Amino acid sequence: MTVKVEASHDAIPHNTLLAVGIVGSIICIYLTYLNTITGLELFSFFGGLGAVIALIWGTSTIKRLCSYGIGTGVPSAGMVAFGAGIIAMLLGTKFGIASPIAALIIAAVAGAAFGFLADNVLNMKIPVLMQSLAELSIIGALTILGFTAMATGDFTFSALSAGTISIFGFAMSSANASYLGGGIIAVAFMLGAIAIQHPFNAALGPSNTQDRTLMLAAECGFLSMIIMAVISFAFIAVGAALVGLLIAIIGWGYTYTQFIELSKRDAAAWLDAKPILETEA
Repeated sequence: MTVKVEASHDAIPHNTLLAVGIVGSIICIYLTYLNTITGLELFSFFGGLGAVIALIWGTSTIKRLCSYGIGTGVPSAGMVAFGAGIIAMLLGTKFGIASPIAALIIAAVAGAAFGFLADNVLNMKIPVLMQSLAELSIIGALTILGFTAMATGDFTFSALSAGTISIFGFAMSSANASYLGGGIIAVAFMLGAIAIQHPFNAALGPSNTQDRTLMLAAECGFLSMIIMAVISFAFIAVGAALVGLLIAIIGWGYTYTQFIELSKRDAAAWLDAKPILETEA
């Protein structure tokens, strides 16, 4: 038996956020391909924006899944989904220009498989579990791919695995100096996994509102984007990395300010709230 507990009314339907999340994230990630077309790396920041869009959608998915009362299972669902997402992302990067689409499809299949096993084999019996895990896997793949494109300027496997070191002035190829070999992909994984779980947990409560929760999701996304922008200095041109860092800082500053304002609004709405009286047995 499953008891559904509604967190709060949503002004924007989840399916709308899903559609905007998929389309917006894919478009932003593909815009980083302008680096290859122009021979510049100035468009790398679009990858970070794609990750932020995916995280906003992901927060809505987390909230929808949470409304069925799974509670502390949310972090587990998020980590399992991002685990499927990172595998899908790595496999997807082998498809060249079609990498974002391939990663999306592989993640959807893997997430749905996890959801089916959890719902039917483990008998969790949550109506939206299979769809939610499929969504979260896609979100994980697109988030990590977006951060990867921001840091390296590309979303193909060759950009992830190629690295160079200088020995006595001679540049030599070294996998250890690459995005994968240096373990940067693990940083992207954790930045995305934390950013997708924190907003709903932080905004949860009787005064929970959708706009405040999603604004916090955007703020967390931009905060993670700042870290990836700093990391990008090791992989792309300084000018391109500075552009990404500036955009991330501006985005974080704006969303943080808006989140504080929305928090004050929701707090003020409870000034006249009456305490809940406990009845004696």
